Amino acid sequence: MQRLGSMIRQLARYRHQWDGLMKAAATSAASLEPSSGVLSRLTEVQNFGTNPGNLRMFTYAPPELAPSPALVVVLHGCTQNAAGYDHGSGWSVLAEHYGFVVLLPEQQEANNPKRCFNWFQPGDTEREQGEVASIRQMVERAVHDHGVDRDRIFVTGLSAGGAMTAAMLATYPEVFAGGAIIAGLPYRCAASVPEAFECMFQGQTRPAEEWGDLVRHASPHQGPWPKVSVWHGSADATVKPVNADEIIKQWTDVHSLSVSPSRNETVDGYPRRVWTNAAGEDVIEEYIIGGMAHGTPIATGTAENQYGVAGPFLLEAGISSSYHIAKFWGLTTHAVAKRQPLPAQESGARQRTPELAKGAPEHDKPAPSPVSDVTGVITKALKAAGLMR
Repeated sequence: MQRLGSMIRQLARYRHQWDGLMKAAATSAASLEPSSGVLSRLTEVQNFGTNPGNLRMFTYAPPELAPSPALVVVLHGCTQNAAGYDHGSGWSVLAEHYGFVVLLPEQQEANNPKRCFNWFQPGDTEREQGEVASIRQMVERAVHDHGVDRDRIFVTGLSAGGAMTAAMLATYPEVFAGGAIIAGLPYRCAASVPEAFECMFQGQTRPAEEWGDLVRHASPHQGPWPKVSVWHGSADATVKPVNADEIIKQWTDVHSLSVSPSRNETVDGYPRRVWTNAAGEDVIEEYIIGGMAHGTPIATGTAENQYGVAGPFLLEAGISSSYHIAKFWGLTTHAVAKRQPLPAQESGARQRTPELAKGAPEHDKPAPSPVSDVTGVITKALKAAGLMR
């Protein structure tokens, strides 16, 4: 009974936090233009496989492609959609400039009412099952359609999409040369409803080897392992910044590296930590964006390293995570086309998706008032937040 009471009090605290953030979200959301939308560059692809996770597939292949182009899989966050996140993050603009293909899986409300990828459900984050299997099938279709170089396939995502990025890297490490986890969580940080609460709001601390074992046991692959880029805001109240530390522990252990970085440097005013392997290759990097809340850091403008359009969870920080991630993966060496500014109807558009305000939580979970049935409390809260079907 003591443990039950403690859990209920914790849920009540989460509810209080959720209510405060929702008030901030409502204030910001009033400034959005609900009638406007994004002129999407994306094309939907049908019949890409058995699709066990019931996801939608969108792609963008620019008019000028590099020979045997690279492929970047981009996973949106909760309450977002593929077109909106592409518009805000700037990935298709990067693809047009540097000649690679982008693939954007999209969650459906039938799977998750808040359109979160189900990063906390074992049935969606284990190899050959659910949503990770659907995304893997999409990759295969894109490789076939566009002649993609199988040695240059990458994946990135924000928040729930960041957590699903971690799942893709763990379950299909032989497919991906690299990944970028933005405001995300370590693989298998949560495999149940209570653990999902704990990971986001508090973080879960484990020894590096234990984290690494979760990745090593997720597939029969024994290396080499993907490069990993980690991005997190220091003021993120939705997914605690301690998660970035735990992601670093997980992947440094997988790469058999020390938790201490090989070097520290400053990029666009922010600290970058880098881990280098025995061959001298940079295989892990971490950016902590000081003062930034929950979202993807962008740098609006037309300079070579500026990409993105500000909006909910797409936060002007003076640094474009999309550009620097692409650079880390080696995708910005040669441009194939002159960079073109966004058309007026694109650059001035706001996302049609009714997302929350800058810095507000996209997949925090509201908790109900204390009651005696703790299972019912958790189930009801997770369904309300879109974390449970």
